[in-house]
Amino acid sequence: MTFEIADSTAPRISVALGGGAARGLSHIPYIEAIDELGLYPSAVAGTSIGALIGAGWAAGLSGRQLREYALDVLGSFQLIAGTVWNAHRPSLVGFLQNGISFQADAESVTEAYLPDGFPETFEDLRIPFCTIAADYYSWEQVVFDKGPLKRAIAASLAIPAAFRPVAFGGRVFIDGGVVNPVPVDQIMDKGDILVAIDVNGGPEHNPPEILPGVVDAGLVATQILMQTIIDAQLEKYPPDIYVRAPVNPFGLLEFWRVKELIEAGEADKDRFKRAIEGRIEEFVRMERA
Repeated sequence: MTFEIADSTAPRISVALGGGAARGLSHIPYIEAIDELGLYPSAVAGTSIGALIGAGWAAGLSGRQLREYALDVLGSFQLIAGTVWNAHRPSLVGFLQNGISFQADAESVTEAYLPDGFPETFEDLRIPFCTIAADYYSWEQVVFDKGPLKRAIAASLAIPAAFRPVAFGGRVFIDGGVVNPVPVDQIMDKGDILVAIDVNGGPEHNPPEILPGVVDAGLVATQILMQTIIDAQLEKYPPDIYVRAPVNPFGLLEFWRVKELIEAGEADKDRFKRAIEGRIEEFVRMERA
């Protein structure tokens, strides 16, 4: 796969891509919108699924290329299950050491879903990029912006229970969404226009008259905690443009609904473009004043 990016135009735009598991696929139309405006980011920060997509963007993949690749590798439940199984296939040594585990290996899955020729280090990226993970033992946010790239992505998206924690450098990491779901703080000083894209979803105002199961209750509880963190971050580090993608109809693990998830973000694409254009016009007026 070829990694190409367009020429830069002013003003500089920095973008924070949030975590939300499968819902993060709705990032793609917003990236396409930025491409179509002739802009590319001066910096990208991503958490969890935002780390995976953000790294692809920073490597030089366009929004259109990201869309095509996502549709190709996530086109059906069977395709996803096969890829994850091949990445997670237990070995005899692993079984003897760890016993039966239903958690996937985040590093193997990350490697399986990245395109051939993907950059190995942050330094190999075309655009400055950082990602966030949580230190399991110290409960601290850890920012990765140099060194091995794939391992950092895996650490950021190691969703508790779904993935085994990722260990390296003498530390153990889990999903960055538990400490910083939309990492606007990491790009505040890296652009003239700050964009934050939140794919966590929101409360259901017309809930069905059924009680949630154990898994659903746990996932929604995590979403509520993440939203509390997001609200605090946005108040402290207000972006110029904040997007809450329309992803409520989709489950956090429904990656096979990739086409619908992309279409959901696409429905908001024109409004997003107008918001950026308005902010650019305001920026230009202020520069000329």
